[in-house]
Amino acid sequence: MTLSVTNTLTGEREAFEPHDPESVLLYYCGLTTSDPAHLGHARGWVHVDVMHRWLEHLGYDVRHVENFTDVNEKIVARVGEDGDSEADVARHYIETVIDDMRSLNLLRAEVYPRVSEHVPEIIDMVETLVEKDYAYESGGSVYFDVTTFEDYGKLSNQQLDEIESQGKPDERSEKRNPADFALWKADGVDPAAIQDHQHEAAAPAEEACETAQTWESPWGEGRPGWHIECSAMSTTHLDDSIDIHVGGQDLVFPHHENEIAQSEAATGQQFAKYWLHVRLLETRGEKMSSSLGNFFTVDAAVSEYGPDVVRTFLLSTAYHNAAVYSEATIDEAIERWETLERGYERAVEACDDADAYATVADDDLRAAVETTRERFETAMNDDFNTRAAIAALTELVGAINVHVDERTARDYRGLREAIETVEELGAGVLGLSFGGADGGDVSLAEDLVELLLDVREAERDAGNYERADELRDEVEALGVEVQDTDDGPTFRLG
Repeated sequence: MTLSVTNTLTGEREAFEPHDPESVLLYYCGLTTSDPAHLGHARGWVHVDVMHRWLEHLGYDVRHVENFTDVNEKIVARVGEDGDSEADVARHYIETVIDDMRSLNLLRAEVYPRVSEHVPEIIDMVETLVEKDYAYESGGSVYFDVTTFEDYGKLSNQQLDEIESQGKPDERSEKRNPADFALWKADGVDPAAIQDHQHEAAAPAEEACETAQTWESPWGEGRPGWHIECSAMSTTHLDDSIDIHVGGQDLVFPHHENEIAQSEAATGQQFAKYWLHVRLLETRGEKMSSSLGNFFTVDAAVSEYGPDVVRTFLLSTAYHNAAVYSEATIDEAIERWETLERGYERAVEACDDADAYATVADDDLRAAVETTRERFETAMNDDFNTRAAIAALTELVGAINVHVDERTARDYRGLREAIETVEELGAGVLGLSFGGADGGDVSLAEDLVELLLDVREAERDAGNYERADELRDEVEALGVEVQDTDDGPTFRLG
């Protein structure tokens, strides 16, 4: 069975065929860095992580890009509360997002581009759209004329005359059509635009807006529009045409619809072949959202339940199905993870026991291993159906438990194959941590890193700065993040 995906663009289940049969270009719309990340965000992260892992498991070279939106009115609204400027607030939340990603055992993307470092590419794309008569300048701002793009509305299945005004009311007098959207906004941020987003600890709106970032452009000083940012970052780091674009269900319109229009108008190529949308996480009948205040942060969830329970909870519902956060669904995830973990540990103990023999064969256990691999593969190729994939592993654990409970003479080879299956599929694909399957003894690794950093400090004290820099580079090349502080170097294992 080959991989098939549900393509929002066509509304159909389609066989997955990337442009290059050996590689996949994958873009995921990342966070606007203005609030702590919550489980709703983590739902998208973890499912994209598993997509990445499964595509690599199938043999593809995956180029995965995920952006940080660090230029936004909601970020300016946090000035005085989480930093002294828009840039400071964004940096603060980017640091927390990276920590949250590492705590959830996510594979690293190829790059995490930021809007603020891609303004030249954004301006270039806007200039191209103006030159091709898809966009126009008005009052120092630039808008995309939706009537010039014949296929506008094809992702969200809307007709142009059905689409109401986009953008803020003060833009209407500047636009040719109510549905036109901003590619470039003149000047900075209006204090009135952030007041509804501010908390009590925030700086006065006028002071906060003075810290908003602006850039010079052919149309005067201003800031990028929201939608153009992802188009510029995707084409910069991947290609004009990519294989998979993933995002939350709430981004279908207007964000992704507008990405398609401006990207395809600028390049003349199909922007993304497959559009996959992660259904929202709900709690108490509402979507989990920072604006609604009904969220459970990633940091708090990992601290309370651990990364494996959180990942199990998020993967227990396939990305394309509605998911609910509640005490009951968390309890189910705890039970699922503990069942998988105990089964794996029992297999390891039995395999390493003196009663495990080379000549004993349990046909039922060995058949269960083969069946699990087949069912897991079928589930993942069925539009990344992680719920069914977890169920397949759970059935294997059941077979392990039967074998251990009913056999005094153990099937060493069958147990070894079961262990390898759980490690390969449960750890390697689902990203769960089964007793050392994720890379070995962490405490030993920490001791070795500390030893290397001590040697580096000794080299620095001796004035051998070049050698000290080489040691730091060597440590970081191993996936260890090193930060020098006034109290000495600190590090974090990747």
